[in-house]
Formats: sequence, structure tokens, C-alpha cells
Amino acid sequence: MAARRILVTGAGGFIGHHLVSYLVDKGHWVRGADVKRPDYSDTLAHDFMVADLRDPANCLAAAEGVDDIYHLAADMGGIGYITGNHAVIARNNTLMNVGMLDAAKQAGVQRFLYSSSACVYPHHLQTSPEVVPLREDDAWPAQPEEGYGLEKLFAEKLCEYYDEDHGIQTRVVRFHNVYGPLGTYDGGREKAPAAMCRKLAKLADGDALEIWGDGQQTRSFMYVDDCVEGIHRIMESGYNKPLNLGTDELVTIDELVDIVAAAAGKTVRKQHDLSKPQGVRGRNSDNSRLREVLGWEPTRSVRDGIVPTYAWIASQVSGRNVAVDRELSVTA
Repeated sequence: MAARRILVTGAGGFIGHHLVSYLVDKGHWVRGADVKRPDYSDTLAHDFMVADLRDPANCLAAAEGVDDIYHLAADMGGIGYITGNHAVIARNNTLMNVGMLDAAKQAGVQRFLYSSSACVYPHHLQTSPEVVPLREDDAWPAQPEEGYGLEKLFAEKLCEYYDEDHGIQTRVVRFHNVYGPLGTYDGGREKAPAAMCRKLAKLADGDALEIWGDGQQTRSFMYVDDCVEGIHRIMESGYNKPLNLGTDELVTIDELVDIVAAAAGKTVRKQHDLSKPQGVRGRNSDNSRLREVLGWEPTRSVRDGIVPTYAWIASQVSGRNVAVDRELSVTA
């Protein structure tokens, strides 16, 4: 495949940072754009714009001269953040999504990939820990999560309209819980795997670990290497409808704690806090369409992926700042 000129928005964030490295390794020229540079290691982007993408002028400047846009920029975080900031999240992300789609149209960008979320799926389909895996068609009739989920579903439709009306080849990827090294692990925006790794790293053997909810809520978790490979495969696929990108390995939060504890070599006492937000009761990815379109799906188990994730987070907590082996963070 010929080298392309690519923009990755959100390149200062977790998935975007890994995606930039992946695409550069593939031989592409990559521009990153974000309101900040990556927190934990230098970017490999050939050009990096520090810019607020809520401003349409910044969106247009970022889109100039590129063939493809991977639009990952978003105001997001863990369950505590997204349940407590509906207005801010919906406003910020809508401004960025509209701005980047308009910029893609004006700049003559050929392909535009949008990073959506499993939060678009109806709440009534996620009320049991033994949840039936969610299929792409289940998003409609709509009942997404308030704020974050609603603006993601709206942006999915915008991509469809820009494809139909303006000829931009759009792709929509619905992420299911991505984790791995170089991701946010504290401050309130971290996801469950990173939060558990941080907590375990700070605990002594046998201490109590706080768990939000009763621990029986279920999720599937995808390692970041699988995520960036899947993003690239979906962009190259030619498929313009939404696709799940996740694993179908369903685990309870209590089981996740056990997996992290094993990686840490510690035993913990589980202390459940039922007053804290815990999100939907169960969520899992149906990968049938992903396998049909790509002939591929994420393969790394949570037990395998947590090992390098915990090692990196523990190094950060201890202040050792151990560098991540590129072989752990980016697959060729």
C-alpha cells in the first residue's frame, strides 16, 4: 500500500498516541493534533499541532494537505467523569466533531474515520451481567448513555450524512473499553483497568481495595495493540457503516480485580462501595460483523494484556518512569 498523509486528532491522548506510532511504523507521514502533547513519551508524528479543535479554524489548519483523518479527539474519561459532566462533554465533542467533518470537506480529505463508543447502545439491553453481546444494529431505536453516548450517536449519523452528501469516505468505530500502557491512570478520567492497576500498585499485600458497585457488573476489555491494528484495518476496509471494535471476553469487575492482583503478585480484600457510579450492568461486544468485514478480530486476553499494563502503571506510581518496550505498545 502506498504511503499516505494522515492526520490523527487526539494524538496527545492514549489511543491516538499509540495510533500515531503504528501508522509511522507502516511508512505513512503523520500529523498529530491535540490540545496537549502526549503525557508519558514523545510522539513519533512528523508534525504535531497543539491546538484546541473546538475552534473550526484549527480544524481546517490540521486537515490541510492530508489524505486521511483518524478523528479520535474527544472529551472523555471513566464512569465518574462521564456521568458528572454531561453538558461539557456533549458541547465539547459536538464542536470538535462538526468542526473536523467540515474541515475534511473543505480540505478535500478522502477518508475520515470517527471513533465512537459502545456507550451508544440502548440502556435497556445492558441491565444484566449476563448481557447478550451487542450487535451494531442494536443502537437503533436509540437510548444511549446521557451526554457522551448521545453525542457519539449523533456524530455517527453526521458521518453517514457527510458520506452521502459530500462524498467523504467515512468509517465509524465503536470502541469497547480500551486499556494498556501509556494511558491515563489517575485524576478521575481513567478507565477501570487502569484504576485497578493504580490501586493495586499502591496497596500492600492483604490490604482492602475499593471497588465501585458490587463487583458483579460485566465488561469486555481490549488491549491497545489490538485496538490500533483494528482501527487501521477498518480504515482500509472500505466499509462505511458502524463496526464494533472490542473483544467478546466478558469478565466481572471482581474478576478484573483478581486478574490485576495476580499480575501484581498480591492478595487483596474486596471492599465494595455501592454509592459510587458503576455504569450499565453488563456490556459485551458482538464481533460477528467485524469478523465478516475484516476476517480478523482482537485476540489478546485480559489476563495477558494486564501484565504489561500493570508493570507500566506500577512503574509510574513508584516514580521509576520505566519506558515502554515498543514491542509491547505497538504491533507491526
